Amino acid sequence: MKLLFSNIKELLQVREEKIDKVSGTDMKELPSVKNAWLLVEDDKIEAYGSMDNPPDIKVDQNIDASGKIILPTWCDSHTHIVYAGNREQEFADRINGLSYEEIANRGGGILNSAKTLQETPEEEVYKQSAKRLEEVMKLGTGAVEIKSGYGLTEEAELKMLRVIKKLKENYKLPIKSTFLGAHAIPKDYKERPEEYMDLVINEILPKVAEQGLAEYIDIFCEKGYFTVKDTHKLLSAAKEYGLRPKIHVNQFNAIGGVKAGVEYNALSVDHLEVMNDEDIEVLKGTETMPVALPSCSLFLSIPYTPARRILEAGLPLALATDFNPGSTPSGNMNLVVSLACIKMKMTPEEAINAATINGAYAMELSKTHGSITKGKQANFIITKEIPSYTFLPYAFGTNSIESVYINGKKI
Repeated sequence: MKLLFSNIKELLQVREEKIDKVSGTDMKELPSVKNAWLLVEDDKIEAYGSMDNPPDIKVDQNIDASGKIILPTWCDSHTHIVYAGNREQEFADRINGLSYEEIANRGGGILNSAKTLQETPEEEVYKQSAKRLEEVMKLGTGAVEIKSGYGLTEEAELKMLRVIKKLKENYKLPIKSTFLGAHAIPKDYKERPEEYMDLVINEILPKVAEQGLAEYIDIFCEKGYFTVKDTHKLLSAAKEYGLRPKIHVNQFNAIGGVKAGVEYNALSVDHLEVMNDEDIEVLKGTETMPVALPSCSLFLSIPYTPARRILEAGLPLALATDFNPGSTPSGNMNLVVSLACIKMKMTPEEAINAATINGAYAMELSKTHGSITKGKQANFIITKEIPSYTFLPYAFGTNSIESVYINGKKI
């Protein structure tokens, strides 16, 4: 099946070479072709160019994209889409003055979601999660990472990972799976957290690896959750099973989690709302992608990741949603891109780079996704008729997406 998209107002994120990521000042550059055409054959990008030199070939369908912009689908490298129920009551509690940490200390937060998930049948968890996945696909997400972490028992963690596996089997977009057994310390282990860490490492982790349920390992390295020592212990154990780290660090405190992640060649370190000079220095010259989650900052009213400091240090930056029931009940990457511009002072070019090619890198997908490049998967967004790509983050409350294509097929 050959599809030709003609008269495209602007074709964005056009890369002749298959680059892995962009960093520092290079993130200000967003290569494009104006008045363009795009040729898709089956599930791949075949060719593109200017309408000054349109292709003279027979196609199955010619689609007029006059006034519209085409760009790669968003690559959301940090989500918790698989969960059960919601935490709307805690939303009201925060409005009434309780902090996220206070709610967690009285049995809410992650432990609340874990209890609900443990009590919900696997098929129901799958149905709820599939509905959320379909929602974010319609909002332009064409690749996604999903974590466990709302189980906190062997049975429930494996249940979550099986749900992720089933989503992979039933949906055509790339889905990466992360084992986050060390998300919080269960109530039964509150006075003996070392025993819970031993359970994660010695009992659950081997089964996750044996059943092939995850590509990555994660841990919430934060005061009140897991220590830097715990992080070293878990990442060392996971390395034996070939699970690369993608870890939660520096959400509320900088306690050395970034350095620990880098020491184990973490693919990404995520959150980073609190960053010190040492954290930025330790990331230089590494393969680790810093990932910001601005809609979490919006929802919890906490600081935003200091994007300008990170980029001015010559580092790359990716954007993701952190879609979860407690701190970010939204998987809307369009909002994330807007918040990056409005609150983190990223330019539209930097934000789009962060949400496409750098997001792909944070899932080891940048060779096949994240840019308009010949031979890559045909995953792209067609906007409605809009003035320019700057309109996407500018009109933060407007859905500017007309259609989304995954593997060359309109969803």
